Amino acid sequence: MDQHSPAGDDLDYRHVPGTRIHYRARSRATDLAAVGRLALHLPGALLGLLLVGLAAHGLQSATGIPYAIPLGLWLAAGALAFHPPSEALLARYLLRLGRPLPHELAVLAPVWREVTARAGVDGSRYQLWIEDSGDATASGAGGHLVIVTRHALETLPTSQLAAVLAHELGHHTAGHSWAGLLGWWYALPGRLVGRALATTARSGRRAAKRVPTYAVVGAAVLAALLAYRVLALTFGLPLLMVALPFLIAAVGRRTELRADRHAAALGFGPDLARMLMAQPEEDEPGLLRLLLSPHPHHRTRLHHLQRHMRLQG
Repeated sequence: MDQHSPAGDDLDYRHVPGTRIHYRARSRATDLAAVGRLALHLPGALLGLLLVGLAAHGLQSATGIPYAIPLGLWLAAGALAFHPPSEALLARYLLRLGRPLPHELAVLAPVWREVTARAGVDGSRYQLWIEDSGDATASGAGGHLVIVTRHALETLPTSQLAAVLAHELGHHTAGHSWAGLLGWWYALPGRLVGRALATTARSGRRAAKRVPTYAVVGAAVLAALLAYRVLALTFGLPLLMVALPFLIAAVGRRTELRADRHAAALGFGPDLARMLMAQPEEDEPGLLRLLLSPHPHHRTRLHHLQRHMRLQG
């Protein structure tokens, strides 16, 4: 038993160093879930483009810098999701991650090699990072980041660690990771403005307690009339924005189930199922929380995973 892997090394290594590994000609694709994620983030991206454009125009008025320069830089920044050196800076300074220490890499590298070899993917194209977290999990980000929590590395059997890594590799090879990062980046200006408006609204509610009731009612009526007029002129299209968070969450749950299926296709289905069954029982979430969660309940994941394994068998 490895001293740095308390649960032991129980992985069936089919590809030991020195064996021939056949890589697929095309190891990456963009599935429908990734396309759907990009499409649903398009309204947020357009709002972000509008806000950055307005800021760039204001900067041009104040300094004379052509507005196309900051606008173009913001648009081009999305390409950094596919630039490994830029991803390394993102991982270290924004996500606060660290490279695996030598003893951690001694545990992680053979497992990652086995997972990528079964998938026919060149594992050296990806960057392994460690996150200090109490959760026994992993995640993927951008085009090449594979993030493993230190708790997962130290407590999971290597077979279950391989299943988690196979799940994250499924996100990468299907385009889920880079699509999610692009959607997050280009919608960031809109989210920042939304947070500022929410803070202002909270301050306004506190101030409204000192305003006469008739003034508050009058302002509410005017706001309702304005909202009705906008909806009438736009054929109710702004109402679709209300549905976007629910649709984005639904696509997120679909990507998780597809990544589970990828892990099962590589032979890690039983290990992933054992890991899901070992998770503590959660309280049943409310309907709204359930609909807004991008992660399916572990019982839902287990149901789909077992059905896929039955089809494989």
